[in-house]
Amino acid sequence: MHPRLLRTFLAVARSRNITRAAEAVHLAQSSVSDQIQTLEAELGAALFTRSKSGLELAPAGLALKPIAEELLRLDGEARAAVLAAASQTSGALTIGALETIASVRLAPWLPGFQASHPDITVRMKVTDSGTLRQLLRDGDIDVAFCFELRDGAKGSVDERLARRTIGAEPLVLVAAPGQDIVPRDLAALAALRFVATEPGCVYRHMFDTAFAGMAAPKLAAEVGSIGAIARLVAAGAGLGLVPRLAVSDALERGELVELPWPGPAQAAPLTMIWRRRRVQPPALRQLLAAARDTLAGPKASSGVESADSSKPLFPNKLTEDVAS
Repeated sequence: MHPRLLRTFLAVARSRNITRAAEAVHLAQSSVSDQIQTLEAELGAALFTRSKSGLELAPAGLALKPIAEELLRLDGEARAAVLAAASQTSGALTIGALETIASVRLAPWLPGFQASHPDITVRMKVTDSGTLRQLLRDGDIDVAFCFELRDGAKGSVDERLARRTIGAEPLVLVAAPGQDIVPRDLAALAALRFVATEPGCVYRHMFDTAFAGMAAPKLAAEVGSIGAIARLVAAGAGLGLVPRLAVSDALERGELVELPWPGPAQAAPLTMIWRRRRVQPPALRQLLAAARDTLAGPKASSGVESADSSKPLFPNKLTEDVAS
């Protein structure tokens, strides 16, 4: 079974749709159909059945899916081991990031990294935190840059993923110019109206965590992005609590003003997450090491630090050590 066929099979299994699978693997729809037929002929069994909601995995497809994922993982590790043995650092990487991190942190950082590593090609996907983690698990991106949940959701940590906190972005309380609000304490602040993102978003988690243990603030609006929060706050719809990097330009232009936060300083851990492998691709090792050393802005004085910030990026010295 050629890895190319297995990748196409998994794309169809995940999307349950030939058109979306073709977009994911960058092939024509006819090529995706041909490859699935080739794989079915090789295995002597139908892998999919059709239903009103799309393509469903047949019993043979259900049996093949975890094995295909493992075979592709081994294929990737074999290629990485050969490149490492040959001391080759060239390659193509796909990184994923939240929109604010991509535009404020990665956009100005990537040109310098690519100038220092001209043999490494970097592509970027921008999406939400949940999708980033799924793309990592599926092998569609090599590393994700996002804000880690501070409570860690300890019971749901995916051991297949490694993570490192490389900085802490301060959260700031913002208002429209002219709003001279100096809340006495968090309870007084919680009585005011806010604009926040929708439930399930990492930014909403930060907002809810900041007011944990008290009545939740009244929301003037729930929106889908930090940019929408900034615009509504600037228009006077309510207050906002967001990472400083997301509104730094608006603060400099005077469209927003920062208000004092009546409590312990809040910060969002800026984290990079990647899949654990016995051997990491050399190109990825180079990018992770560079990001660890040069990507993050100044550390926030909020006490947010990686639990393993003093440890090497790859603790397995035989296979995953990063040259300093």
